[in-house]
Amino acid sequence: MNPPHNLVGWFEIPVSDMPRAIAFYEAVFGFKLAFHDLGNLQMAWFPTAEDQTAMGATGTLVYNEEYYHPSDKGILIYFTAFSGDMNIELKRVEEAGGTVLIPKRQISPDHGYMGVFLDSEGNRVALHHR
Repeated sequence: MNPPHNLVGWFEIPVSDMPRAIAFYEAVFGFKLAFHDLGNLQMAWFPTAEDQTAMGATGTLVYNEEYYHPSDKGILIYFTAFSGDMNIELKRVEEAGGTVLIPKRQISPDHGYMGVFLDSEGNRVALHHR
């Protein structure tokens, strides 16, 4: 039996320098993040789709010196490359101070394309588009 919706409900990307991380993700994706200072926890929320019934999850950049540490190991999150050609976003990654680890490559004709990069904080992040 499949669940009634996608399983992922929220994600958090650890950062060590919130202003730098916000600038990086805004430059790569071309949208604004909403910064929230919650005392010992800082968050910068990714925007949500206007259509609240849209599939997929949203999440945040998060800073807390004790509990959140950027890493190039562990879970890999895939962002959708809405441009339709992730080479656009991958070029922005490098311009914004990130590093492309895996250039755009086809997964399969049915599953589209993927690429992987290190963000400004040292996190391994991926892109996908059909």
